[in-house]
Amino acid sequence: MPTAYTDTKRGFVYAVSAYAIWGLVLPLYMKALNHVSPFEIVAHRVLWAVPFAVLLLGWQGTLGATLRLLTDLRTVLLAALTATLISLNWGTYVYAIISGQAIDAALGYYINPLLNVLLGAIILKEKPTRLQAIAIGLAAIGVVILTVKAGGLPWIALVLACSFGTYGLLRKMVKVDAAEGFFLEVALLSLPSILVLATLPQIRFGADMTETSMLVVAGPLTAIPLILFAAGARRLHFATIGILQYLVPTMLFLTAVFLFGEPFGLWQLIAFAFIWTALAIYTVTLIRQARAERRRLRGAASQGGAPTHGARFKEGDEEGHATRTQA
Repeated sequence: MPTAYTDTKRGFVYAVSAYAIWGLVLPLYMKALNHVSPFEIVAHRVLWAVPFAVLLLGWQGTLGATLRLLTDLRTVLLAALTATLISLNWGTYVYAIISGQAIDAALGYYINPLLNVLLGAIILKEKPTRLQAIAIGLAAIGVVILTVKAGGLPWIALVLACSFGTYGLLRKMVKVDAAEGFFLEVALLSLPSILVLATLPQIRFGADMTETSMLVVAGPLTAIPLILFAAGARRLHFATIGILQYLVPTMLFLTAVFLFGEPFGLWQLIAFAFIWTALAIYTVTLIRQARAERRRLRGAASQGGAPTHGARFKEGDEEGHATRTQA
């Protein structure tokens, strides 16, 4: 856990490792499975993540308590909604990678933080700052440019951002930690995943040893970055996490352009310039908020008050961040 004013090196290692898996390893992994249906890939991600999640909860000693959550109707209904959204997000992401549209996937994760601010303003009545409003406007201009000049509405980016943003809002309402929430979601998705595999006209599982092994490993590969990120978030400040999160779309963008060879023209560059500028402005607001919080904590400390409330507030925010799982 961070102190009131510092991050930890271990927190950086955990968080950057998680982002490297999400932004580099998973895109390469999914590209290697481009002969497999996205439906089959997502189904196996879910099914092979279940035993991994069970082992994790057993190791933590929270398996029994988590299983009892399945008797709470409100928790189950909310988890079913978040599970639906995250499966839509995963499916869209996999489709984007294997269909040669990874740049659009990167765009979706770039605009997601700004969409979160917009959703907070609309649904939670959280008034954005002036700079945040400017950032949202610049990002919107970028999306319009892509729609009008660069091949049409970037629906993959919008589906990824909207599903991920709505998932984050609903996930806050499920009062469980990251590991418990992950288990509930994959457990609830297990039966639909089995039905998907049963109804697909052709499946690759069992037909090729390499692909079969990769489909099995897709489950742990889904869970491991979640664990790393949750561990990192507990040791880093919210503003630090907010800045580091851009590693994922940046690595995905670079992978798409330089490794996958996806086309990136002038109008796309102009649109992304608007979006990158918007993110730079948004990052400034995060840094300002972090500095204001640190000044408040120093003031409380100088008056003899313990700064634990601020640290706990950040930790809670970071845990919420950790539940909004990527890719």
